[in-house]
Parts: sequence; C-alpha cells; structure tokens
Amino acid sequence: MDEPSEPQKHELSQRRSANGENRVPPAAAVIVAGLTYALLPGSLLFAPRFVIPAVEVALLVALVATNPRRMTRETRWSRLASIVLASVVIVSNLVALGMLVQALTEKSTPGGPLLVAAMQVWLTNVIGFALLFWELDRGGPVARKAVPRDQMEPADWRFSHDENADAITEVAATSSEVAGWVPTFVDFLYLSLTNSSAFSPTDTMPLSPRAKMLMGVQATAALLTSLLVIARAVGSLTT
Repeated sequence: MDEPSEPQKHELSQRRSANGENRVPPAAAVIVAGLTYALLPGSLLFAPRFVIPAVEVALLVALVATNPRRMTRETRWSRLASIVLASVVIVSNLVALGMLVQALTEKSTPGGPLLVAAMQVWLTNVIGFALLFWELDRGGPVARKAVPRDQMEPADWRFSHDENADAITEVAATSSEVAGWVPTFVDFLYLSLTNSSAFSPTDTMPLSPRAKMLMGVQATAALLTSLLVIARAVGSLTT
C-alpha cells in the first residue's frame, strides 16, 4: 500500500479507532461463547466437552499475542486465524442446534434443561456471527483503522452513521464523513443481536452477497431456536 497523503493522514487521525480497536470486547465475547458451549448438556456435544472451547482459546491466545491491547498489526495468518475462530464458534453452535432440534422432538427428553440450552445456543449464535461480521467488513478491524477510505475494501454493511452527514448538526457530528466514524466490535454485536431478534436487518443494511447469506443463515438459526422454545413451552403447558 502506498504512503498515505497528507489529507489521508488527517482522515486516518480522525478515525473512531485511530489508535487501534480495543482487543478486550471481542476477546471477552470469545470467552463467553466458549464457556456457554462448555456448559451445554452432554446430549448436544459432538466432541468431548472442552475440545471446542480449547480450540477457541488456543486461537484467541495466538491473536492476543499479535495484538495484546489494540488492533494495530495484522498478517495474513492472523486474519485467517480470526476468521477460523469465528467459524469454529458458528459451526459448532449450528451442530448443537441440530442436535437440540432432535432432542426437543423426543417427548421422553426433559424439557427444562433443553430450554436453557436453547437460550445458550441463541446467545452463542449472536456472538459467533458478530465476530465474523466484525472480521469481514471493509477488510477487518485493522484495515478499518489503517487504510484510507478510497483504498478500503468495499463495505459489506451500511450503518446509519454512513449516511448521516446531511442530518441535523448534532447527528451529523458522529457520521462517517464528518467524524471519520468506522464500525467497531460493539456495532457488529448490536447488528448480530438485532438480526437474531428481529430475524431481519433493522438499521444496518447488508450490501454484499456474503453479508446477505450470513445474515440469512443467522436469522434462520435464531428463528428456529425461538420456535423450538415456544413449541416446547406450549407443549409443557398443555400436558
């Protein structure tokens, strides 16, 4: 990448994450996802209980070693490890969801623990997709900090901040154009939460085919989990 020009350097200095995005929120999310998976009932685990959490922790340790406090450095391997980490969270959780569907359809299976497990699966669904969205959009967290906008990868999502420049002054003050706003992990966590709750985009629109596919898979998984919980709860009330 060429050396940024003076206007580009000024733009980069105004970025919301100009000093590098904080490592703590995504690291904490990975830990929560690992603990939540480890606490699932044994009937929803396809491997020994701590294998998946151990893989997640090992990948997280490698990523933290690269950027202990702030997301300022990236290699091809560190970005790949970050994407693999999010994918492990998502895929293992989708497998647990499939096993949950099977378990909830068996009348002999106690409903209480499985209803709690459904909430654990839903929570992990939110975290896993938030991590993947965060890593994919505009080249990832390091690129969103360090790359001038005219050299950045095309956006996968359009946030409300990206179109507020012509709004009233106090709203425009935090827009992408005026304040150099770029999304951080908390923004993608909120995106993931709303997509898992409303089963559709809310204030953030998917732009790329991969963003639409991922949001569709996430919304379908969240909807299925919610329907199973409702169906089992209604069934327990009528028996």
